[in-house]
Amino acid sequence: MSIDKNDTSYDTLYSAFKERIEQLSKLPKMREDASIEQVIEENGFSRRDFMKWAGAVTAMLSLPATFTPLVADAIKVADRLPIVWLHMAECTGCSESLLRSANPSIDSLIFDYISLEYHETLMAAAGWQAEQNLEGAIEKYKGRYILMVEGGVPLGNAGSFLTIGGHGKKGKDIAADAAASAAAIFAIGTCSSFGGVQAAVPNPTGAVPLSKVTSKPVINVPGCPPSEKNIVGTLLHYLLYGTLPALDAYNRPKWAYRLRIHDQCERRAHFDAGEFVEQFGDEGAKDGYCLYKVGCKGPYTFNNCSKNKFNQGTSWPVQAGFGCMGCSEPDFWDTMGTVGEPLKDRLYQTVFSGAGADATADKIGVTLLAATAVGVAAHAAISAIKPPKE
Repeated sequence: MSIDKNDTSYDTLYSAFKERIEQLSKLPKMREDASIEQVIEENGFSRRDFMKWAGAVTAMLSLPATFTPLVADAIKVADRLPIVWLHMAECTGCSESLLRSANPSIDSLIFDYISLEYHETLMAAAGWQAEQNLEGAIEKYKGRYILMVEGGVPLGNAGSFLTIGGHGKKGKDIAADAAASAAAIFAIGTCSSFGGVQAAVPNPTGAVPLSKVTSKPVINVPGCPPSEKNIVGTLLHYLLYGTLPALDAYNRPKWAYRLRIHDQCERRAHFDAGEFVEQFGDEGAKDGYCLYKVGCKGPYTFNNCSKNKFNQGTSWPVQAGFGCMGCSEPDFWDTMGTVGEPLKDRLYQTVFSGAGADATADKIGVTLLAATAVGVAAHAAISAIKPPKE
């Protein structure tokens, strides 16, 4: 949503956000002995650090800078909305990427704090007690809690490949029951969003996305793992708007997955100039040339990795010299080909059906990601003719 500061919609939205935050602030806190502000301060972040972070998130959500105080206030009341976080068939990497930081970011601290109502990696309870906690949380906060699910859901052999707890409940039933009473549902990571590596051919467990076990809308936040900012940002959007965000063809929030990796890549100028790494370790690699020829799937992948980066914003794969694997796309394990090689059946070209190289997910959607044969870009072909640097 674009907002003109001179438009009445600006004031209307600001007032709506303020009213929403006031309503949330009246709800009881999940924990009386602590607050998000306190947790952030105890971990060495100043008020200035917090407001700087809030400003960055405000910009990420495409809101005017004057909304920054509201975003800061929204995160302060995030502990009013209970979070139920389930683990299905996955490696726990989405949680681990946030929790195992040597120097926790504000995003990871918020994630750690708000997810304590039920989170199998964080909580001390196990076995019967864990099952009781989950059932109690679903019943107590029915229609109010946010469900976040990490991992694909196995349906093979009637779902018996994921059987959990003393009652021997199947993962598909646990996920479906939790989704039925949730106020909003987020699929965290590529496994939950699209099935992930578990769903790769031949998919012996019959793993499917979370959306296949519920008829309710599911917001997909894919990535292996997704950026912590995309997780917290999606939560903040719900806190502020009280509704689900605008979604693309694959139910991903447009504010995070609207553009391709290729569109925001720091190596894009080298692609346009026909300067490519021919093999890892060559002179082109040392000069930061485009990684398309050594398998980068950036032209086919929608995500904001280059903006958010990983490891407290230190770097991301392409910056480190390795091409994008396309991990935030459906069935990437099967459709993105060999990691170190460009796709043979849909070599990228600058002009695609008149849409251009800067087309967004809205304009291209499923079409770009289908296995459609397209010609190799002219500059890439010219580069192939040129002898590689010694």
